[in-house]
Amino acid sequence: MSEDTTPVEAKAIHLMFLSALWGMQLWFTFISGPVLGSNLTRHMYGCVQSQLLPYYLHLGSAFAFFNLIIFALYHPLETLGEEETKQIIIHFIGVTLAALNAQLFGKWTSEIMSDMHLLEQSRGLGQEIGFCSNRSYSSLRLSDPKYRALARQLNFYHNISSICNICCIICTGLSLYYLAAHRCTL
Repeated sequence: MSEDTTPVEAKAIHLMFLSALWGMQLWFTFISGPVLGSNLTRHMYGCVQSQLLPYYLHLGSAFAFFNLIIFALYHPLETLGEEETKQIIIHFIGVTLAALNAQLFGKWTSEIMSDMHLLEQSRGLGQEIGFCSNRSYSSLRLSDPKYRALARQLNFYHNISSICNICCIICTGLSLYYLAAHRCTL
């Protein structure tokens, strides 16, 4: 767009959602997760994360969606330049990955982890503090086929969820970069 006609209020709301999303993503991923994980017992950490994760993922999904809608409202398809097209695509990717993570991968990860905790508790495990590796978990994995299958599933879905989360952080960072590079426009 050659001339910016976006109302200041729309710019402020867009910036509010984008910066809230960015702060939430950085805090949850790089601060609270590692701090809680290194200071709580394995099962307490899992319990706390399973309660926080749905809020984080659904709120992040909503914020990403609002950012896409606000940007799209003030950048009609017929007026999109190359930069705006890239930005719409970045917003769309962020919304899609956040929604998949909130509706599927994050939910499945929490459910599988809960099942694993029940098996671990039946063997007296789960009260260790931090991310330490314990031989008891390895022997449980070797001796119990159900636990081994759950551990594989947890690893798979946790990795997919983490990749989605990192991609969402990258999309938000790119959106902020675009916004900073085009301070006069939304």
